[in-house]
Amino acid sequence: MKKTLLSMATLIALGFATPAAAHGDHRCMDDACTLQSLFAEDGKAGGDGIVSAQRYGTWGIDTDGMDRSVDPGNDFFAYVSGNWARNTPIPSDQSSYGSFRVLRDLSEARVRALVESYPKGDPATGGDAAKIATLYQNFMDEAAIEALGSKPLQPYLSEIGATADREALARLVASRGGFGGATFSLFVGDDQRDPDRYTLYLSQSGLGLGDREMYLRDNFAPQRERYLAYIAQMLELAGWENPQANAEAVLAFETKVADAHWTRAESRDRDKTYNPVALAEFDTVAPGFPWKAYFEALGVDHAKTVVVRQLSAVPKLAKVYGETDLGTLKAWQAFHAIDGTAPLLSSPFATAHYEFREKFLSGQPEPRERWKRGVSMVEASMGEAIGRDYVALYFPPDAKAKMDALVANVKVAMGARLDALDWMSDETKAEAHAKLAGFGLKIGHPDKWRDYSGFRVVDGDVFGNALRAREFEWEYRRARLGQQVDKDEWGMTPQTVNAYYNSVKNEIVFPAGILQPPFFDPDADPAVNYGGIGGVIGHEIIHGFDDQGRKSDGAGVLRDWWTAEDAAKFEAQAAKLGAQYESYEFRQLPDLRINGRNSMGENIGDLGGLTIALEAYRRSLGGKDAPVIDGFTGEQRFFMGWAQVWRTLWRDDALRQQLVNGTHSPGHIRAFAPLRNIDAWYDAFDVSEGDPLWIAPEERVRIW
Repeated sequence: MKKTLLSMATLIALGFATPAAAHGDHRCMDDACTLQSLFAEDGKAGGDGIVSAQRYGTWGIDTDGMDRSVDPGNDFFAYVSGNWARNTPIPSDQSSYGSFRVLRDLSEARVRALVESYPKGDPATGGDAAKIATLYQNFMDEAAIEALGSKPLQPYLSEIGATADREALARLVASRGGFGGATFSLFVGDDQRDPDRYTLYLSQSGLGLGDREMYLRDNFAPQRERYLAYIAQMLELAGWENPQANAEAVLAFETKVADAHWTRAESRDRDKTYNPVALAEFDTVAPGFPWKAYFEALGVDHAKTVVVRQLSAVPKLAKVYGETDLGTLKAWQAFHAIDGTAPLLSSPFATAHYEFREKFLSGQPEPRERWKRGVSMVEASMGEAIGRDYVALYFPPDAKAKMDALVANVKVAMGARLDALDWMSDETKAEAHAKLAGFGLKIGHPDKWRDYSGFRVVDGDVFGNALRAREFEWEYRRARLGQQVDKDEWGMTPQTVNAYYNSVKNEIVFPAGILQPPFFDPDADPAVNYGGIGGVIGHEIIHGFDDQGRKSDGAGVLRDWWTAEDAAKFEAQAAKLGAQYESYEFRQLPDLRINGRNSMGENIGDLGGLTIALEAYRRSLGGKDAPVIDGFTGEQRFFMGWAQVWRTLWRDDALRQQLVNGTHSPGHIRAFAPLRNIDAWYDAFDVSEGDPLWIAPEERVRIW
């Protein structure tokens, strides 16, 4: 395959050039290209209390943002979004920017308007609104937080310092809902083998840098060096003894933990990550960790089994814990307690946290405004309570009706694609059709809402409220252990700009937050909607049939319903797709590539989702020719709608984090990578052999 040549617009998106260097000035595109044009008074609601979304052109595409001097077969990202990339700076309080971020900013501004409209009142008697107002206003009271310094944290650090042994330390951390560091992550979720019941899962954890690669690969030495300095800085700020020596011990400990971890790709494999272990057997299976005390303190000691996700890693982690000096474990716990709560503390802590986490690791030049951090904090604590009011203002009933129709059309298209597959046997097709028929659908918001009456909010106690929110959430999950699964529950709040597929419930979910331009505009050209939200719908449907989703059946049960021959054919095509993505080079990050195995499900989702969305669009025409709009055919507008959704600009450090820690390919790659395997894209834009994005027909990946 020929190397892809990248234009200046794509170099900007990759962070290799700045808009100022490439263009010299910053101009608005169409009716909105800055946050100020989206919101009244920098993100506040207008006089009617409503924060409005932007439109993209007159029929759904920001044609001013295109660069028509670029050949689509040379750089499709630049063709659709080249002028946008040249003229759009990444906001100084963000590490990347694009269509998702624009909508997240919009959602954030809407939530701010809601939160600031709530009267404070007494959080003990005033209901959800009073609790939310108290949480937010307390966080916004900088003077009070500055006056406290590290005092809110000190009792917890004292408890850590006073623990007499490893058992007491594990019990202490577990009793605080996981506050501080943890070599293991315990959570309650739908049982993959018994989808009607909740069960307990145990996963590897314990890394402050996020991924094992950051500890073990030579090219991340600068990140480790800066992390060491950050650990020492935080320990010193909190008054922990011998901060430098303890920081070195903490990093050495985490490096051993990293060495025991499975890779992210291994942790995706559902054939290997469902391993029930009886609670009584943990001391034998994984000696060295005080399991009994840990399970008791978390209140799950009545469970019969725990599903261990990384079975061979857990004994190694337990051994590392058991062999590590108690003083090092205490320092490790102390550091993570400080790091995890630093944004809630006085400026020395909050600034140090920003300087390392956002500025150094992700290249973000400035911290986010305090109101934005306050909105994130209250959403993390009481997101669904805010969501009730959000949907009343911003999710009209006709949007749901139009989404219902879109989803129905895409599902029909998926069924047609299944029938047309020449590589799949009738036996496997029958199972696939049964799974598709059983797909559940949730659009906009839940039909019933979370009850937050048990969450205690104390006026003036920012730090304590955050810990109580954590404990409230854990107790909510823990109490369901062994109970029947709530099929109506949502995994995202309505204001979230995202979507998901749940394999155990076999359902696709689209919160209200994503059902806006450029993803979905009820008044836009249907081709653009099919390329935008239709592609997203298809993507989520295909997650039920990607390299891991295909391992669960129509009832959500983890089982192999494929013939061996069909599975082998699927895996061969998936490997071919992974190799395509791993071939993309990033000029300022020459030592990094997309991890084809780790991002496999998302890449399959993009290719398959776009394929069935195109089929659905064609069917929606009812045999008639699509109109030509502004010189663009229907299928051209369809593919442009997809690419516009994936407008993304990156800072170098943020792109590095995405490549190492993320499961999705970078957005600017997603704008064109799946199209290279779809024949209709070549026909629509007259892409031919010799163009950099050309792939020979026989080499194109064809799965769904």
